[in-house]
Amino acid sequence: MGGKVDVYIDIASLYSYIAFYYIIKNQGALAAHGVKLESVPIPHLLNSVSPLIAFQPPPRASRRYQRGVRYVGPLPFRSASTKIAAGNKPPWTLPAKAKYGTHDARRSSIRVGKPDITTPPDFMDRSMTILPLRALHFIKKTYPDATYQTAWHWLLHCFWEPPNLNLTKPDVLVKALADAPQEYPLPAGAKAKLFSEADVKKIMEGTATQEIKDAVKAKTQEAVERGAFGAPWFWAVNDEGKEEPFFGSDRFHFLYEFLGVPFQDVAIMPPGSQRRDTKL
Repeated sequence: MGGKVDVYIDIASLYSYIAFYYIIKNQGALAAHGVKLESVPIPHLLNSVSPLIAFQPPPRASRRYQRGVRYVGPLPFRSASTKIAAGNKPPWTLPAKAKYGTHDARRSSIRVGKPDITTPPDFMDRSMTILPLRALHFIKKTYPDATYQTAWHWLLHCFWEPPNLNLTKPDVLVKALADAPQEYPLPAGAKAKLFSEADVKKIMEGTATQEIKDAVKAKTQEAVERGAFGAPWFWAVNDEGKEEPFFGSDRFHFLYEFLGVPFQDVAIMPPGSQRRDTKL
């Protein structure tokens, strides 16, 4: 039982938000079972892939299982680039998928307790999230894990819930970072901020460094090598050192089975039974 899971997500991926929210609500239970999670920011559309990553994967040493229980947040990557690299089309470009997607998005959002999620206007323009992904990579490198996790949650909230901020604009991202609370969801009466004015300046300067630009490219390349075609993408290593990929925000039962984590599956209740809360 136990293992390590790399979680590749993007701010512009609705199901990344749903998966992230589910994970943070269950991270304590997963840690108790010896599961370590690492979140990677990547762009889920993987568009404009040519200038972002080169498709000559370098030799990769086999990654063996390392036991641990520390949650270090998602791995930011350019999921847009993975979709293009894999020849995958965004679901809204296919009429039948786009029509069904409105139902699935609503049901999924309500199920995890995020009923206010709405698709931002001008979504295609706003989905080019390279700047906030670079900011997350810098935060991951520079600040404690708890800060990184809160920054993820806050930026996902800003993008997907009203007023649906356009985080691709530097001035909007600066304000979002400056407004980020020390904890999110925000405890009653709390006023402390996650970042100082100097912190925000340092983060934005960090997004322009070659090191951070290369980090986004490297994690996107890593996701592509691991077969990713979108986000959320999970790469799991169990306690026997076996590795497998998982895709989507509704595949956790398969992931738990692979990791040997005990869980309760969906079950039909007998007639007359009280309907139970179905939130994850």
